[in-house]
Amino acid sequence: MRKILVIGSGKSTSYLIKYLLDKSSSENLHVSVGDLNVENAKKLVGNHPNASAIALDVFDKISRENAVKNADIVVSMLPARFHIEVAKDCITYNKNMVTASYVSKEMQALNDQAISKGLVFMNEIGVDPGIDHMSAMQVIDRIRDKGGKIILFESFTGGLVAPESDTNLWNYKFTWNPRNVVTAGQGGAAKFLQENTYKYIPYNRLFRRTEFLEVDHFGRFEAYANRDSLKYQSVYGLENIKTLYRGTMRRVGFSRAWQVFVALGMTDDSYTIDDSENMSYRDFVNAFLPYSPTDSVELKFRHALKIDQDDIIWDKFVELDIFSKTKMVELKKATPAQILQKILMDSWTLDPEDKDMIVMYHKFGYVLHGKKHQIDATMVTLGEDQTYTAMAKTVGLPVAMATLAILNNQIRTPGVQIPITKEVYTPILKELEDYGIVFKEKEAPYLGYNPLNV
Repeated sequence: MRKILVIGSGKSTSYLIKYLLDKSSSENLHVSVGDLNVENAKKLVGNHPNASAIALDVFDKISRENAVKNADIVVSMLPARFHIEVAKDCITYNKNMVTASYVSKEMQALNDQAISKGLVFMNEIGVDPGIDHMSAMQVIDRIRDKGGKIILFESFTGGLVAPESDTNLWNYKFTWNPRNVVTAGQGGAAKFLQENTYKYIPYNRLFRRTEFLEVDHFGRFEAYANRDSLKYQSVYGLENIKTLYRGTMRRVGFSRAWQVFVALGMTDDSYTIDDSENMSYRDFVNAFLPYSPTDSVELKFRHALKIDQDDIIWDKFVELDIFSKTKMVELKKATPAQILQKILMDSWTLDPEDKDMIVMYHKFGYVLHGKKHQIDATMVTLGEDQTYTAMAKTVGLPVAMATLAILNNQIRTPGVQIPITKEVYTPILKELEDYGIVFKEKEAPYLGYNPLNV
């Protein structure tokens, strides 16, 4: 049997494993799932005859090398920083490799060796990055093939809660790594291109510069800019584009309220708070407000942020119970961001019956035969439950499909790469439609780039 090694059995692997096991008999596959916590792996493989769960510590060189050596292809679902050691083993033992993570400098440095050995190292083949690349390039290539010139590209993705599980005033729950949500946008100004002009949004203004988006049957969303919208300009072949903007989607009103946390400094992850373990949530909030011998924490909060008591934003903060005298931080030497994350997890953790949702929205502006046109493409995927989530589906399925395509010699181009070629995206996007991951396109009047407040 052909052996697939999947390293890591976290939340994004459920659909990946299911897809491979469903294909295991017809494709003659044996799937080994390795994890430091072998019980997690066992839950995913169950008693399937073509699967095994193995204890695997990626920091144990001998164990890791033996697992890689015995596989025909390796899928790393580890945190991104751990891919490189696996990748080096794949070079040593001539194994193809697939990850859903961004290409790191260390991974890119293996490109020449991978090419010389004829190995495919496919990266960024999840949802974002992944499905965003493939769906964008499919339309961009189609426009180019008929003689069009791309002048605008905007792309937005959001990991959100499904409408039936949307039960709080923020219209948001954690469907992925909470830490990434709390620290989103930090580390430099957001950079994008608008009508041939470079634009920058500093972190302290990021959540007040948003664009509204309408998705049929799912209503209105807002989007704030990603840190570097120009990262893929040359990769996509958009050197002469006038407008290039990538953003993150939330429900309308989220960003305005989140800006309050930013303004107070509660998302800062650069220093620790003294005696944080003995703080109540109220103490934490008060630590960022001026002293007053008479005013309550609530009153100081509203005055500092200029929030009226009948403003819906005020209700959102009350809902989080951040003024509680009895709920305790209980984290030693914690940063403000770590404390905020703990507070938010009280209210934003998915309940067992909750479902998540992935939303993606692309805008393509182009010139054809002297006329300007625009195509809007949207995709919405809903999760089934807490195991087979929309996030796991949109991350895991492309990874699994690419893995099988490489194994079957359908993806042949060697080297460290991302899924932007027709060889990769055409069959995968077509197969994703069988699983309900479908982009709906419509012609729209070309309006150019016009986000609010920009």
